[in-house]
Amino acid sequence: MKTGIILLAAGSSSRLGRSKQLIEFQEKTLIQKAIDEAKKSQADCLVVVLGANAGLIQTGFESSNTPFIINSDWQQGMSSSMQAGLHFLMAKEAIDQVLLMLCDQPFVDASLLDQLIIAKETSGMGIVASAYSNTLGVPALIDKRYFEELLQLTGSEGAKKVIFNHQAEVHALDFPLGVVDLDTEEDVSQFLSRYPQKNLPNPS
Repeated sequence: MKTGIILLAAGSSSRLGRSKQLIEFQEKTLIQKAIDEAKKSQADCLVVVLGANAGLIQTGFESSNTPFIINSDWQQGMSSSMQAGLHFLMAKEAIDQVLLMLCDQPFVDASLLDQLIIAKETSGMGIVASAYSNTLGVPALIDKRYFEELLQLTGSEGAKKVIFNHQAEVHALDFPLGVVDLDTEEDVSQFLSRYPQKNLPNPS
């Protein structure tokens, strides 16, 4: 099974007031950290989807050796950015399954991504989703049988809609630290004060 990763980094971070992709953590920007973990995983290929402030965000990662696209329709919502990445991987890489991830979940690492891939193979389920805060969400690994449904999402709809449309076909992988995301300055300051830059909990 050929696995492609879509790293969604197209949002404007309107609630934060600055580009969350460029927040520095462990001596890297969040977007570079996410890219590094994706590249260390068992996945076969990766595309980063940019949108708002694309030129600025490119300064925050090694864009010369990382496939990326710019979604000019990013303001239409997360669905358009996910679909842009999916179209790219379907055309360029002929993937069998796609792993969706965000750059503002700092505890997503290669180990977790590999666990998602392994869990899909061993469970036989079509979808493996991360379980945290009494819900299911990303990172999530989705089989190509659901690609058409992903491509029909609109506006702010994301993978969660497809996940909940097919709950009987979903394997849940516990990832309590998935609840940590960075949407506001309060989120960022609490995160940086709670989790020292060097001694991090093991997310897996």
